[in-house]
Amino acid sequence: MKFSPYPLFLSAFLLPLALFSQTPFPDLAPVFKDDVIPRIDILIPPDSLDIMLESGNEQSNYHWHGTFLFDNGTMKDTVENIGFRLRGNTSRYADKKSFKVSFNTYETGRQWEGLEKLNLNGEHNDPTVARSKICWDLLRSMKVPASRSNHVDLYINGDFYGLYINVEHVDDEFVQLRFGNDEGNLYKCTYPADLVYKGANPNLYKETFNGRRAYELTTNEDVDDYSDLAHFIDVLNNTPIAQLPCELEKVFEVDNYLKALAFDILSGNWDGPVYNKNNFYLYHNQATGKFEYIPYDLDNTLGIDWLGQDWEDRDIYDWSPNDPRPLYDRILAVSDYRDRFSYYMDQFMEEIFAESALFPYIETMRDMITPSAEDDPYRPLDWGFTTDDFFNSYEEELPFFQTPIGLKPYITERRNSALQQLDLNNIEPILSEVGNNHPSALQDISIFAYAEDDGSLVSVEACYQLNGQNLSCVEMFDDGLHADGLPGDGIYGAVIPALNQQAEVDYYVQATDNSGKESRQPVCGTKKIFIGNASVPLVLNELMASNTGIITDEAGEYDDWIEIFSLSDVPVFLGNYHLSDNEADPTKWPMPDIWIQPGQYLLFWADEDQEQGEMHTNFKLSADGEFVGIFAGSAENYALIDGISFGQLDIDAAFGRLPNGTGPFQAVYPTPGAINQAPDAVEDLDQSSRQLKVFPNPFSDVLTLEWELTGQTKADLVLRNVLGTAVLERKAEGLSSTLIISGLPAGTYFVEALFPTGQRLIKKVSLIH
Repeated sequence: MKFSPYPLFLSAFLLPLALFSQTPFPDLAPVFKDDVIPRIDILIPPDSLDIMLESGNEQSNYHWHGTFLFDNGTMKDTVENIGFRLRGNTSRYADKKSFKVSFNTYETGRQWEGLEKLNLNGEHNDPTVARSKICWDLLRSMKVPASRSNHVDLYINGDFYGLYINVEHVDDEFVQLRFGNDEGNLYKCTYPADLVYKGANPNLYKETFNGRRAYELTTNEDVDDYSDLAHFIDVLNNTPIAQLPCELEKVFEVDNYLKALAFDILSGNWDGPVYNKNNFYLYHNQATGKFEYIPYDLDNTLGIDWLGQDWEDRDIYDWSPNDPRPLYDRILAVSDYRDRFSYYMDQFMEEIFAESALFPYIETMRDMITPSAEDDPYRPLDWGFTTDDFFNSYEEELPFFQTPIGLKPYITERRNSALQQLDLNNIEPILSEVGNNHPSALQDISIFAYAEDDGSLVSVEACYQLNGQNLSCVEMFDDGLHADGLPGDGIYGAVIPALNQQAEVDYYVQATDNSGKESRQPVCGTKKIFIGNASVPLVLNELMASNTGIITDEAGEYDDWIEIFSLSDVPVFLGNYHLSDNEADPTKWPMPDIWIQPGQYLLFWADEDQEQGEMHTNFKLSADGEFVGIFAGSAENYALIDGISFGQLDIDAAFGRLPNGTGPFQAVYPTPGAINQAPDAVEDLDQSSRQLKVFPNPFSDVLTLEWELTGQTKADLVLRNVLGTAVLERKAEGLSSTLIISGLPAGTYFVEALFPTGQRLIKKVSLIH
């Protein structure tokens, strides 16, 4: 393992996100930990490797069976039966190739550390082997949701294949983690994806080029509905400029794109959408109804050039070629957007894209990767890169077609020319992340928003109407006392007293700065809160977002689950209510037409597989944290009955109410379908799981136990229900025993083995009929 002490230069610029369930900037550890160079080993049959690398097979996407090993010095892991193949475009024909690791090709649904795939990029054109890694870090520091990355040493069948950059794959797991949902359409946009309007027919945007679609749908492929993309392109191209902010911000996260645009121009990312109509993703975020822009493929950056252009000097306001680029041309035609783009350019050049910030970080990265780059047997093969070229490429141009300028000189010249070109004007206050707490009639209404300005904010207000009546505005604060996160974090909040009645609330947020500039969000129209009189005594009682060994569904699958509990003293018909993992979509999954009895627990499988039965939802839970709630029907304005936004949960970790049914959510011992228990209600369960084996589990009538304790051949065996009551006891001799069960109801039980030494082993089991 190769180590370095350098800290990421970008960490100070991350946006506080305490109020939001999504994680636009997830932490790096352990897979993308980048203060070390992890070692990745791929074990693959030699004949498979030979066929994959054989001339003529460059375009094959066949996944060869293999084994994946990971070691970053603190975490070692092995994953069997993975898929391994070539990836990329020109790199497929390079001597130093790029590869894709797939954890779910041969085991459907499998993830490793929350990931389904890894992209291992050889960076064969870049003598620094660093440019794309620097760019992914720049995007993170500029608050643009993008892939995580790190350098890794790649070995195949024990042979060193060189220094690679491991880049997070953009897929449903990527968007779920960052936006809190993965049900929307995710489009991979490659050449010639110019976003030019072709017509109202959505099928026009399915046109293929070189055997693939320019806008390739990578989720919801079975439905294959491009209506949302066609509508977005229509709005972008055909809305008059004067009305564009109003209409475009209904369907597109403009502010995030302005930051990404500033990045593209500062980094010289000519192979993206602005110049080469290539390499980006669009995700239709179901929580907001808006498309999110996601960068992709950043190796042609920071001075790498194949087109004979001086990217370090190109005019930042005239950066696209002559043919239409509506995402750039039309957005910058709006004066407020142009001014905000300039503000971000200036901000990034002052704080991030500057020699004082970047050069020490780059030099430390270079020092860390030097041993791997020097030992890389494939790095010299494509262009003849020498060790001197590796070092010199950071400081000066090299005599290769694509390297007319060194990495550090590019940064200096691009920054200096951009500063000279910059046309700064006072901007309107920037408002984003506007939201509310989805209250019931008995709860206070909390409205919050993130606000910033190039000067100072004089006022931030939440303006609202109840049932279309008079407009009221209340001041919002950033003091940590008004549902606004931490003091001074840029998140403003206001609290409106509970209405104690059913209502429809229309609201927006407005701000004024010290130069008299005003803005509001939404730009036009309002956001809505539906408040009902729902008083149904149903609660979310317990959930598990990463179930790998606690309980199986009727198909024998370990799916995530949500437990609801009835506090009612009469049966409640559930067909009028909904479960959802999206606060903006309360009707996402209608509950089945069944009754829940007083004091009853019901378990719903959050597995996105409704074909398995009526207790299976159309969404999954994210172990990285998200929202889940019970919502009423239309008669109560889809009021939130009970909901929770939870953070990251470990494998097989349960989160539930203590006391059961009424208390706050906290870590609990897993008891699906039964009363919640505190984690310390039983002793050393982790140790028990290793030393006490039970099978089958779930079981129906016979349960076999085996224990692994040296010298312990006698044990008192006890089967207890979730209330702790012993329902079966017997004595056993030897290293195993069998319990025959009859007359007990199905449910969760705990089996205990107590030995003469006083040691007790416990295992949770499920009895089924």
